[in-house]
Amino acid sequence: MTVSGEAPLLELRGLTKRFGDLVALDSIDLAIRPGEVHCLLGENGAGKSTLCNLVFGVHSPDAGEMILAGSPHRPAGPADALRRGVAMVHQHFSLVGGMTVVDNLMLGRESGWLRRGEYAARVSAIASEFGLKVPPAARVDDLSVGERQRVEIVKCLMRQPRLLVLDEPTAVLLPEEIDALLAVCRRVVASGCAVVLVTHKLAEIKRVADRVTVLRGGRVVAVSDTPSRDIDVLVRAMIQRDLDRLEGAVLGVETAASSAEDVRGHAQVPAAAAPARAQSARLEGVRVVDPAGAVRLEDFTLAIGSGEIVGLAGVEGNGQTELGDVIAGLTTPAAGRYIVAGKDVTGSSPRELTAAGVGVVPQDRHAVGCIAGMSVAHNLFLNRLGRFARSGLMREDALLDEAHVLMRRFDVRAAGPHARFSTLSGGNQQKAVLARELSIDNLVFLLAAQPTRGLDVGAVESVYKLIRAACDSGVGVLLISSELDELIAVADRIVVLYRGRVMGERPAAPAQRTAIGAMMAGHA
Repeated sequence: MTVSGEAPLLELRGLTKRFGDLVALDSIDLAIRPGEVHCLLGENGAGKSTLCNLVFGVHSPDAGEMILAGSPHRPAGPADALRRGVAMVHQHFSLVGGMTVVDNLMLGRESGWLRRGEYAARVSAIASEFGLKVPPAARVDDLSVGERQRVEIVKCLMRQPRLLVLDEPTAVLLPEEIDALLAVCRRVVASGCAVVLVTHKLAEIKRVADRVTVLRGGRVVAVSDTPSRDIDVLVRAMIQRDLDRLEGAVLGVETAASSAEDVRGHAQVPAAAAPARAQSARLEGVRVVDPAGAVRLEDFTLAIGSGEIVGLAGVEGNGQTELGDVIAGLTTPAAGRYIVAGKDVTGSSPRELTAAGVGVVPQDRHAVGCIAGMSVAHNLFLNRLGRFARSGLMREDALLDEAHVLMRRFDVRAAGPHARFSTLSGGNQQKAVLARELSIDNLVFLLAAQPTRGLDVGAVESVYKLIRAACDSGVGVLLISSELDELIAVADRIVVLYRGRVMGERPAAPAQRTAIGAMMAGHA
């Protein structure tokens, strides 16, 4: 770690924040220097978002102080923070979809006679200066996710901030959009601004971070001025252990792996020598039309072999949700067939699919994957609670006993099976959903949709261990993810979905990253 004599732009001294009995931040000392990209790394619940929200004025600290450019910084709210030169891009965008880009950027800043032409010229000038392609006259509803994010960044840069805070900005971006965003970070700090980047992606830290601070349990546990060399140390500080070879590759950490093995944990076999697999599941010519008459999936055909992980890549909104609903039995396709282990299950209910050996990890575990107000035990057996019913009464003791077994087997950490599901961390909630689906009797096919979204590196590691173990036991897995690097590291092959159609297929290999990324953008 090196020491710089440069005065910090932002300094936090003993910063503490409590929410009831929970100490979210505990005596945080942190310095952000002008002209640096400073990454915040930590597990879910470590305090990263709370720290950012204190700096941006969303919350007020209970103790400690913040110093911005030599003056006390205690913003009364986000508007006050903006006036002081602090801007923040949140995970969830704040744009008005039916308005144009320039009108969105004028909101709250212009009054009286609106000079859209002059403002559009300013937008274009700033976008050009920082290498951001932003169409001022376009409607926000017509923009891609990456374009909307660029608008959010331009909105911040138009205020000429001294400090730009980016909270998980690359979660739903194309590979080339991620590259472009990291390049923008470098341009921003070159202008003298400081950037705070919250990310779980270690590969991004290696590429763009000047310094990294690791939070664990609301405390600073490590700081590095040479993050590209200290990744292993930073990960150990965060999760208090080393990553395995597979998970290290998934998360961008170099590990000592034999050249005779790939990161999937088995010896590499030339494609021509690979044995034919029995089919775990198959979708044939599936077509899905939404209530408004728009075609969301068209002629979707895909076979998943037993003991195979097929990755489905694509920017969100290209039919992944509709495909997941068909597989889960929530939508009956307008055309096509859905076959599991040789049996046609098209139009089957979720209960019937569970009985057929289908496990489903939905992309939104909170909306459809659990009932947060119920206990961990009830959530672990939501799809088969009937096995504990006798004469109309629930045998709670038997339910708790079996829940204990599943919690130990899948390392679900909670106060006990009686604890409310909502009290679990994000990683433990996801492990509980996986435990429920992977323990289905006669499981033959698993859909895992965005299984690591919002999870820290330790939780990502645990989730992929469980998925790989299921695959090794002969279960076929369809892994839907917007994280291309994860798909490349975990899957056997990758299929790209674009606007409801299969654009193509590639082996899951790093050399195919550019080709896969191009197909995700609609280029064959």
